[in-house]
Amino acid sequence: MHPEFAPIAFLSAFSLALPLPWHWRAGNVATLSIMFWLFVTNIIYAIDALIWGNNVDIVATVWCDISTKLIVGSNIALPAACLCVCIHLESVASVRQARTSISDKRRRQLYELLACFVVPLVFMILHYIVQGHRFDIIEEYGCRPTTYFSIPSIFLMTVPPMLLSIASLVVGGLALRHFIVRRMSFAAHLDASHSALTTSRYLRLMLMAMLEMIWSLAVTTYTLWFTTIGIPLRPYSSWAEVHSNFSRIDTYPTIFIPDIVLRTYYFLWWLVPISTIAFVAMFAFGRDAMEEYKKCFLLIRRVIFRGPASGTPKKSFDKKGAMELPSYESSPGAATAPASPGALKHAEAAYDRQSVASFSVGPALSYHAHPVDESLDFDSDFYSETCSSYAPTTPSPLARAPIPPPGDLAFAPPRSRNLTGDAPRPYTYPSLDASHHAISSAV
Repeated sequence: MHPEFAPIAFLSAFSLALPLPWHWRAGNVATLSIMFWLFVTNIIYAIDALIWGNNVDIVATVWCDISTKLIVGSNIALPAACLCVCIHLESVASVRQARTSISDKRRRQLYELLACFVVPLVFMILHYIVQGHRFDIIEEYGCRPTTYFSIPSIFLMTVPPMLLSIASLVVGGLALRHFIVRRMSFAAHLDASHSALTTSRYLRLMLMAMLEMIWSLAVTTYTLWFTTIGIPLRPYSSWAEVHSNFSRIDTYPTIFIPDIVLRTYYFLWWLVPISTIAFVAMFAFGRDAMEEYKKCFLLIRRVIFRGPASGTPKKSFDKKGAMELPSYESSPGAATAPASPGALKHAEAAYDRQSVASFSVGPALSYHAHPVDESLDFDSDFYSETCSSYAPTTPSPLARAPIPPPGDLAFAPPRSRNLTGDAPRPYTYPSLDASHHAISSAV
């Protein structure tokens, strides 16, 4: 009994969503196909472990018909995808092509679609030639595809994955050699070719492809050896004999399975989750992945929780609910004055009507009270209470002074006020620019 099978397989399957976004945007068909086939195989393993965890009941037969064919397809799809990745990496590292055009990228994507999805589909159809009966059900492991072990089955089901893995090793070795030779100028070449790859992504893709192809070659070779010593090679005499009683479903309780066979099934089962975890570990914790997580977090906070966007200042409140207004003093350690949120709205409204304050420069920047027009809808008592901490008790003599000549560091408010709301605001900082003085003189 292996109760850990289902949760581990589900966790491995859904962990593939972590590196998915940037692979999708980059249009890496081969890498996406690896993720797809690993996801499908993990889901099949998880569901099979849930259904047949402690029984060999013949149930969900349609599910078994579909899942067994998908397992057969994944046996050829993963080596084919690794070969496509290695071919692309070798092409990038060889510097045979200075730039990659859009047409070249689309042509490569079409080729990878054919290799990673059409070839496995053909492989699944060809499996019917050497399929002795419908499928087998193994306790704890679920339904598995069957093969009539013969010379045709070796050439159809075993040799193609082995050849693809060997070709991937050769092309991957060439890509690694090109990278070592040109490692000093490799990053500059990637920038010049407008490739979505970086040096870090290149090395991770290379490591992932090498790992997948070595595992595929080792597993295929081991399966062939184990089948040869365990099952005698049978002659493929005729189609009718091979497919006689084709609808048969064989069941295998674990109590009747030899220990060496159970260990082999256990080893082969763990290959898929371990390969998935290795893939996620290579691509889910890099710098580009961390940037993706940050963008997703900011999007969720802005859309779902209505939080501020990145870089938006937050309003802080003290323990009594009063909001801290920023200090207008030039000294770094100047204190801030609290005001309630309602008081802040009144102060902002008064400031927008340009009847509250003017500015002057002394040892520190500070507000100076300005006479208020009684015709405005403005609470002068509130203003005097709220802004008393910013203004001296008597108006500054600069409030009535004429505009100083250029070069002076003090500005008076505009000499005329248009209280209809279209007058420009007073300057909020001193300026020595002559154009600013011209604008002030024209008001």
